[in-house]
Amino acid sequence: GMIYESADYHNAVFVGKDKDGVSVHAHKRGSGSESSYKGNVTGSDPKYSFHWTGKSGRLYVFEAPIDLLSFLTLYQKEWEQHSYVALCGLSEQGLFQMLEDVPYIRQVALCLDRDRAGLQAEERIQKNLEGRGYREVFPLFPSGKDWNEDLQELMAKGRRENLQMQ
Repeated sequence: GMIYESADYHNAVFVGKDKDGVSVHAHKRGSGSESSYKGNVTGSDPKYSFHWTGKSGRLYVFEAPIDLLSFLTLYQKEWEQHSYVALCGLSEQGLFQMLEDVPYIRQVALCLDRDRAGLQAEERIQKNLEGRGYREVFPLFPSGKDWNEDLQELMAKGRRENLQMQ
């Protein structure tokens, strides 16, 4: 119930649920090769964006659900143990709601895009977290622009290596 395909345009829809498990947020991303559509559904509560709550004290923060899922594809080992949130943009509301709902989080990994907006947001969010008493805040940057680009590059490299072996 966290990801589905919309009937109208076949968009991927990433669902955010509140602490009672009620769906209160939806983020759409175009799935067609010619579509780069992405956006939150009107009326969505940005405090409860797409997220996963684990048992460890570490939270990974992403700009977009697709980057969160790409990161999990790249780093699968024991992924369920940690918590993850996609901001569905660069607003901090989803992050701060996670910190309120999951009080045992002590480490925050900012996994934002490696572009001007992502770097500026990383600096702003890190200062805000430190102002709230979080001392274990650190950036994790993708090699390329974002985690989905890193995954695509790895997959393309694998295809090239498979072709060379044939």
